[in-house]
Amino acid sequence: MISNKISKIKTILLIIAILPYLNSCGIYRPTDAKEFPPEPEKRIKKNMEEGRGIRLFGGKKKGGVFDFASSNSLWRASLDTIDFMPLLTADYGGGIIVTDWFTGTDDPNKAIKISIQFLSNEIRADALSIKVFKKNCDINKNCKIINSEGELNSELKLAILKKAAKYENTKKTKNKKDYNLIELPEKK
Repeated sequence: MISNKISKIKTILLIIAILPYLNSCGIYRPTDAKEFPPEPEKRIKKNMEEGRGIRLFGGKKKGGVFDFASSNSLWRASLDTIDFMPLLTADYGGGIIVTDWFTGTDDPNKAIKISIQFLSNEIRADALSIKVFKKNCDINKNCKIINSEGELNSELKLAILKKAAKYENTKKTKNKKDYNLIELPEKK
């Protein structure tokens, strides 16, 4: 009985001790009733103007431009170029594609892994950072992994940039509309 009363007192004291911290965190903000109109429609309009509401259809857009992966030519070209390799990670939001180890049919003790990092959405040579890792294993399965800075990196980058440029040109011509010019009668 006494322990029950002590636990209730401890709980009350704990709540009283936490309240000032909650106030300083901004959870409780005193407001002035004069600032908020009593009609719900006006409150909704004010909140929307201040950016507090959710717009489902239309309205002014705030923030950056977020392209979906299928509309980003550089992303699509990268995936199409390395489509023969199994993917380990493809994170559009993080801007990185990492393949799994790929072993060609010629030597099972050699494998490569490719990492493509997107630094920009623009189609240019410095928009991509490509790393190729080579794994060489001996007969005892002791493997050595090296970061290759060779010809394969530049070939991959060139192939990706060419495909991305083609996709971008196709997208521009696809979205281009032909307008019929109508001759207007001259004013007299």
